Amino acid sequence: MTAASPPEILRAPLVVEFPFTRSLGPVQSAFLTGLREGTVLGVKTSDGKVMVPPVEYDPVTAEEIRELVEVGATGTVTTWAWNDRPRSQQPLDTPFAWVLVRLDGADTALLHALDAPGPDAVRTGMRVRVRWAAERTGAITDIACFEPYDGPAGGEAVPHDGDFADAVTGIVAEARLDYVYSPGRAQTDYIAALSERRTVGERCPSCHKVYVPPRGACPTCGVATTDRVEVGPAGTVTTYCIVNIKAKNLDIEVPYVYAHIALDGAGLALHGRIGGIPYDQVRMGLRVEPVWTEGGRHPDHYRPTGEPDADYDAYKELI
Repeated sequence: MTAASPPEILRAPLVVEFPFTRSLGPVQSAFLTGLREGTVLGVKTSDGKVMVPPVEYDPVTAEEIRELVEVGATGTVTTWAWNDRPRSQQPLDTPFAWVLVRLDGADTALLHALDAPGPDAVRTGMRVRVRWAAERTGAITDIACFEPYDGPAGGEAVPHDGDFADAVTGIVAEARLDYVYSPGRAQTDYIAALSERRTVGERCPSCHKVYVPPRGACPTCGVATTDRVEVGPAGTVTTYCIVNIKAKNLDIEVPYVYAHIALDGAGLALHGRIGGIPYDQVRMGLRVEPVWTEGGRHPDHYRPTGEPDADYDAYKELI
């Protein structure tokens, strides 16, 4: 006899990205505009503490803070951690240290990167200075990084009016997480069934709810779910939203409808796009079926089956 081959381990790169535009108040506007001009600003609290980066409200009293001060571009490392594998879009593409730096004149520390040849060259208490980016636009990346410094310390924080020409009033915050995902047994079986144009869930042996997609265990009962159950293919729209903003890299014209769909036999609803019907005619209770594209590994969208709408009592527990 020959041993059976182990099942293929599925892996796929995933990116969770949510860039959003943020408007800036007077304090953050002055701070980022100052970085563009090569000036580091902080704020002074009611008890005289200088905070860099600046905040708009006193963390102790919750009072609004508006007293801006300029601090030095040199400072002291208060703590650090070595990063030997820089990731995409981090400040440096060679190994570096993450450091908390208390700039001269400040009472709090700023997190940034320190360019150093190795961890042996970094220590708490070492002196560093700002290395400014060659091109500055009014963002924290205008500080390219910190670098070791053996010159004199800067002075005390001095008042600053925060006035600059062409102030920065808004930024785009790039929230992003990229990683490699590997599904477990339950989701691997689910993905394999989808490639055959079947939707398979798993039933809890205790409460008998059918989970689609399966999770390998019932989150309510805490027991393994190994009883496979084929559901659908048709289902019922339980609730939905109309999308009016076009997503990056998604070739779908707006507006379109994204819905929760309870497939027949499933114990909870999954997500899916509704097509084949004007967006303003989608409704709760609409009966739909999957539409597959040639070579697709999952339904492209769901369309109306033409059946009468489901009665509310039939799906109210799945909303």
